[in-house]
Amino acid sequence: MSGDRYDIIIVGGGHNGLTCAAYLAQAGRRVLVLEARERVGGAAVTETFHPGFRNSLASYTVSLLHPQIIDELCLHDHGLEIVNRPIGNFMPIDQSRALATGATLEETQAEFAQHSRHDARVLPDYYAWLERAAAVLRARLLETPPNAGGGLADLWRAGRLANDLRKLDGEDRDAVLSLFTASAADVLDGWFENPHIKALFGFDAVVGNFASPFAGGSAYVLLHHVFGDVNGVAGAWGHAMGGMGAISDAMAMAATTAGADIRCASAVSRVVVEDGRVVGVTLSDGTTLRAPVIAANVTPKRLCLELMAPGDLPETFLKRVSRTRYGSGTFRMNVALDRAPEFPSRPGAGSHLSAGIIMAPTLEYMERAYSDARTEGWSREPIVEMLVPSTLDDSLAPKGKHVASLFCQHVAPELPNGQDWDDARDTVAQHMISTVDTFAPGFADSVLGYKALSPADLERMLGLTGGDIFHGALALNQLYSARPVIGAADYRLPVAGLYLCGSGAHPGGGVTGIPGYNAAREILKDRHWRTG
Repeated sequence: MSGDRYDIIIVGGGHNGLTCAAYLAQAGRRVLVLEARERVGGAAVTETFHPGFRNSLASYTVSLLHPQIIDELCLHDHGLEIVNRPIGNFMPIDQSRALATGATLEETQAEFAQHSRHDARVLPDYYAWLERAAAVLRARLLETPPNAGGGLADLWRAGRLANDLRKLDGEDRDAVLSLFTASAADVLDGWFENPHIKALFGFDAVVGNFASPFAGGSAYVLLHHVFGDVNGVAGAWGHAMGGMGAISDAMAMAATTAGADIRCASAVSRVVVEDGRVVGVTLSDGTTLRAPVIAANVTPKRLCLELMAPGDLPETFLKRVSRTRYGSGTFRMNVALDRAPEFPSRPGAGSHLSAGIIMAPTLEYMERAYSDARTEGWSREPIVEMLVPSTLDDSLAPKGKHVASLFCQHVAPELPNGQDWDDARDTVAQHMISTVDTFAPGFADSVLGYKALSPADLERMLGLTGGDIFHGALALNQLYSARPVIGAADYRLPVAGLYLCGSGAHPGGGVTGIPGYNAAREILKDRHWRTG
């Protein structure tokens, strides 16, 4: 190995790795980011997928990127512009009926009243109830979870959480308990009567979650998707102008401006350990680079089972890691269109085309989609969320044409009966297009081309184990102090100098920047480095 040059090497140049790098470099540390692909960003990149058409590769919308990180890294100064969707979500129910969330509470109530006066009336109370529960989670986002078996600091953090929960009144404690343990269906049944209104909210419970909305614990995933904000609007969703790659590009600029080095096309094949601590990494070309600290922005399973040598980690720890659940049931597509989609249930242009367009009109529909995928490999009637970002951003498509982003659930991470995703990819892609066509007739005829990513593609291209967009399921036994596993919730792994800075750590998946932020803080604390 060559002599020490870097204080920290970050494995993986996704948005969390870049966030971690930027904060460490701002603190005066010598930081190197190593990215296997030709460009940084991981899942949050913008690429040309059809001549003249560009879009975000895998991640596709903005809400959870923490405003403190945006401000402290000066991401807007580095070119990031995020615009709010004019409305949140639109759900075509059939050819004649549709449902949407409006730009205001009053508009949403008016929409709901067409389907259920009861549901319109209770909506403000539901929003307030959900926000109170979200506030408990939001307050813990930028904190390190208490680590089971840890020291006094962990006991103190656990005590703070317990005290905060004790301060809640009975109803709010019930809310927190329900949203962490109950099914999304049970929670929504307690509030609403209309099946389509339940589905409009329940969709959030299956995004990136290979499960039925009737499964215990699915309510947490519903909660996970409401703790963000866009441009100061809590719970809103937005679009990064130029696609999600604009976020990664701004983060990379923040990191390099602060002094970090970034190397692309530099895949790490091994984290090198000597005498019980990390000393560097070896690249796939055989080059070895030294640093006393390694922060990994890869899935915990990939890091521990593929990039570490046998014996580097305790056997009991490896067993826990190997048992963690992966597989978000996600099939991702970008589609080039010669015209905007048309929905008979809401004809013509309008704000609904810039919303998250949810094609899954009931919770039972979602449950069938999950059941189908488990037994057959993919759903006969899949759940599809479509965005048409070119309605907000004309840089993505030629004039008069459009880009459709399809986020599809459910598909099996591994196909049954010996089927291979490379053989099934186009069949499933055409099936997803046909599904959209049932709600927006003529959609299939408007398709000029597409790029589809199966779970196997997501793993092969982006290192997402099992195609899991969250770096591991957002299940109760894989959250907070149990993320990635019990005993490693504080971003430290059981080798001196080794840290986890990706979505496999608290608080989990989505484009948040939070795991990278929290890991940087813990690294600086351990090394007694200044924090600014």
